[in-house]
Amino acid sequence: MVSKRQIKIITSLSQKKCRKSTGLFVAEGKKVIDEFLNSSFELDSLFTTDENLFAADEKVMLISEIELKKISFLKTPNKALALFKTSEIVNVDTEGLIVVLDDVRDPGNLGTIIRLCDWFGVKHLVCSEATVDCYNPKVIQATMGSLTRVNIVYTDLENYLAATELPVFGAFMDGSNVYKTNLPTDGILVMGNEANGVSEAVSKYITQKISIPRFGEIQQTESLNVAMATGILLNEFKRSAFTET
Repeated sequence: MVSKRQIKIITSLSQKKCRKSTGLFVAEGKKVIDEFLNSSFELDSLFTTDENLFAADEKVMLISEIELKKISFLKTPNKALALFKTSEIVNVDTEGLIVVLDDVRDPGNLGTIIRLCDWFGVKHLVCSEATVDCYNPKVIQATMGSLTRVNIVYTDLENYLAATELPVFGAFMDGSNVYKTNLPTDGILVMGNEANGVSEAVSKYITQKISIPRFGEIQQTESLNVAMATGILLNEFKRSAFTET
């Protein structure tokens, strides 16, 4: 049985300030939970309606479907919900490709970008302090477990970019055609806010602007979704590295 105190704690984790104060976040569904169980993240507690889904443990509690609905953030609860402890900050490498997000606000976009980083082997994702929290329940679900393999750091982007010696590429509508640009193995790719793109403050540190050309005859589409654009650009960076080897 889930106590009123536990329900209050779990439901409060929809708020960033509560996740920060408790050091906990929510993961739902067996696949996502298994990814975190098989990672360095530490389990706090696990609630499930099916006793056969997970190995018996003192941190695993069998509950009813009604109880799961009370604590779930999903419209259709998926048999299990777990609380994990947030990870400690890990320093960002100075080699390889690093993705930087300048105030990306949509949880779905961040979750997808984390999955893309995982897919393309990008180990570090550096976010502005105004970027949506990676432990937001919607972000966790969108990552499908990829958060366990991508190091995410929130910091002041101006200070971070000012200190780097890596070339800094930024996604802009008026940038150089990415398909005609020589892309390095080591570098930084900056992606901007959904509505405003890369901010003026961050733009000062961009060493080369790149863009994805439009091929449609009418060419009236204003821009690509930031997650979609990130996927295309990451593919080009990795394709260039693959061609070089």
